[in-house]
Amino acid sequence: MTTPEALIAFTLAAGLLTLTPGLDTALVIRTAAAEGPRRAAGAAIGIGLGCLLWGAAASFGVGALLTASQTAYTVLKWVGALYLAWTGLRMILKPREAFEPGETRAVDAGPMAALRRGLLTNLLNPKVGIFYVSFLPQFMPVGVDPARFGLLLTTIHVVEGLLWFALLIAATVPIAGLLRLPVVVRWLDRTTGLVFVAFGLRLALDRR
Repeated sequence: MTTPEALIAFTLAAGLLTLTPGLDTALVIRTAAAEGPRRAAGAAIGIGLGCLLWGAAASFGVGALLTASQTAYTVLKWVGALYLAWTGLRMILKPREAFEPGETRAVDAGPMAALRRGLLTNLLNPKVGIFYVSFLPQFMPVGVDPARFGLLLTTIHVVEGLLWFALLIAATVPIAGLLRLPVVVRWLDRTTGLVFVAFGLRLALDRR
């Protein structure tokens, strides 16, 4: 596989994976609908940074630790599962009635809080690291520097993700008023909370 062929193949494969609904998509849609596009952008950037850090770790060999060490994987797995379950239960048990710019709840403290939420959602999920460790080597042409080329591939994946999230955020703007009705806000919080809890349980029960 030549370098151009590897780049094209990875771009297509990563693009398809980006379009597959998952935890990141649920977080961005919920944030865009209930908290507005600025905070959704913050969450999307946080998710992208998380992917970039995991991809960098995998490219430089640090991510391989999760594959080699059962203890390292287990510790990060349980931390991530507890974080997702805790975040999800908060949304289920205490859904908001409405979103107002003056709210002081920690979960809605602003774009930086949304960025941290997106970042932690990815960093505390060891499966993201395993994904990069197993996925990137399949697109490494002979003769390239694995670290640099891995970072390039990760950057492509992150850019694709940000573009996809931008489209999702833009799609919520025309119906922003409807999405901020109290009943809709409660439904969004509880639905996203269920998604978080489900992913947390799935992560906790994962046996690698």
